[in-house]
Amino acid sequence: MKLLIASDHAGFANKKTLIESLTKLGFSIIDGGTFNEGSCHYPEYALSAAERVVAKEADFGVLICGSGIGVSIAANKVKGARCALGYHDEAVKRARIDNDANLIAFGARYMTLEEMLKRIQMFIHTPYEGGRHQTRLDIIADYEKKHFR
Repeated sequence: MKLLIASDHAGFANKKTLIESLTKLGFSIIDGGTFNEGSCHYPEYALSAAERVVAKEADFGVLICGSGIGVSIAANKVKGARCALGYHDEAVKRARIDNDANLIAFGARYMTLEEMLKRIQMFIHTPYEGGRHQTRLDIIADYEKKHFR
């Protein structure tokens, strides 16, 4: 399975460690930046990562910033991106089961590396349920077709 992981400066150290841990677990990783702890603009990395996940360069995306909120907002501006904030185990599961989320966002200032690693694995191994949930995703897709390029 291929994962794309991107962060801003606040998430850089976590991203680096997660890449090492996930590689050891056998995942193929695309590093979507940033590549140092220098101040940067999180939307640039979140938007690029979301575009690449939607284009199927990776199976799933993982985004990290200080709170997780900024990168999730930015990623969700990309047509076809469904980025959830991974703040709780059950929320991570529901993001996949109900919403077929293809990206997950974490806050480096509010979550441990262990929690992130556990929730990434939970996220990618939880299947989308479909059924009644698909109708809701179709409503979102129809909106995107009308309002996005």
